[in-house]
Amino acid sequence: MKRLPVTFWTTLFVTLVCVALVALDFERSWVARTVLLEHTERNATNLARAMSGHADDTLRAADNSLADLEERIEVDGTGPRQLERLHRLMVLHVRMLPQLNGMFFYDETGRWIANSRPRLDSDANNADREYFRHHRENKDTGAHIGKPVTSRSTGRWVIPLSRRIDKPDGSFGGVVLATIDIEYFRRFYASFDIGRDGAVGLLSDDGTLLVRRPFRSEAVGSSIARTPLYDAYTQVARTGTGIFRSTQDGQVRLNSYRPLANYPLFVTAALSKDEVLAHWWHDTLMRTAGVLLLAGLVALFGQRLVRLMRQRLQAETELRAARDALASVNVTLEKLALQDGLTGLANRRQFDVSLGNEFSRATRHGAPLGLAMIDVDNFKAYNDHYGHSAGDDCLRAVARAIRQQTPKRAGDLAARYGGEELAVLLPNTDAAGAEAVAERMRAAVQDLKLPHAGSPLGIVTISGGVASMVPRRGVDHAATLVERADGALYAAKGAGRNRICRQDDAAAT
Repeated sequence: MKRLPVTFWTTLFVTLVCVALVALDFERSWVARTVLLEHTERNATNLARAMSGHADDTLRAADNSLADLEERIEVDGTGPRQLERLHRLMVLHVRMLPQLNGMFFYDETGRWIANSRPRLDSDANNADREYFRHHRENKDTGAHIGKPVTSRSTGRWVIPLSRRIDKPDGSFGGVVLATIDIEYFRRFYASFDIGRDGAVGLLSDDGTLLVRRPFRSEAVGSSIARTPLYDAYTQVARTGTGIFRSTQDGQVRLNSYRPLANYPLFVTAALSKDEVLAHWWHDTLMRTAGVLLLAGLVALFGQRLVRLMRQRLQAETELRAARDALASVNVTLEKLALQDGLTGLANRRQFDVSLGNEFSRATRHGAPLGLAMIDVDNFKAYNDHYGHSAGDDCLRAVARAIRQQTPKRAGDLAARYGGEELAVLLPNTDAAGAEAVAERMRAAVQDLKLPHAGSPLGIVTISGGVASMVPRRGVDHAATLVERADGALYAAKGAGRNRICRQDDAAAT
């Protein structure tokens, strides 16, 4: 085979180094981008949580004031003295709650009866308002959040929050209204650092926009229904995040949205994706230029280093091969050291180590530790009749059946304890559970129907003793568990073999 020239390897080496540099730079940049977007998502989520809590508290405070007015009107009536007192109470509520633009009471015809203004316009009528029609046509007693309107008393954008007034006979008696100044939300939203192109908003569950920053008066009351953001809120999850293009200004933003706890509204906090990634783009371009320059230098000086690197790689390859071969030998030796050569089960050494570890773990956690000691019935007679080679085959068959019935949980271990005696370690298993496992093993060996002329049943069977304990620190020892299981095994053999005896059964005998 023709040997490739050094120039070929030089070119290949330099090319691989340059490609690796570019690939590593790309990976680092992509990871930095992912981390930046995750950080932005957390910020947007925290911002949405703060906005949701603020809006819910704002509405609840206004709603509590409305509920107070509703109760006074329905109980005290609407006489001149009561209306004068109602006016003073409305003024007090508006003075105490900065979010309120005003409070109003309209009778069943929509006529103004009382409000928080210095002067009452008795000729004004609000029967045409959406919230008034809603209460006139619905008998629900809860608060209703209407669509944003321009206040007839102040000319400012407000969010109406209203409650129905019932007459003593249950018929419609009017509406009590609190108008929440949108400017109050605008001031609060202006306190957040959302960047130049970020946006935050408060919307109703039907998709109506109540407040938004940046604020545009013509957008107040518009609908975002049938937009990707609204579809995600209504069809995917009520709380979540996503990257959406705004229908208001076309900006692509990372949005976090969540509902209010007590009212049919939701908030969205959106940070501009381009603005978030602007610094990342600048940093990536500068670093990429540096990487390309470095790759050029590597290409320039690559030929001078290639011979030395080839020698080093060859030495490393030989060393790695030797290390891998040694590791393979070590694994094989370790496996042989912990495995019984005849049955393929764990050997006594591995059993003792596992028993100590599981006993300590059970002591720390206060968990039960089960143990089954199993012995092949009349095995000496089997060896005497069939020979030691057949005896080895018998042990292998029994071990295979036991291994198949051993649970596959972490810590479960089937081991050859000595001669024809086997042990099965069962962590987190009480005596009844250990007995059930051992019984399945006994049945599996019996189902093999291995001929045994020296057995009363004519086939190979096993006997087993099981025990379980919850070790107490400084009181119990691992050897105690083995002794109890061994005692149960002797009890099983004394009771006629081909059976499983539990520790408490052994004690009874």
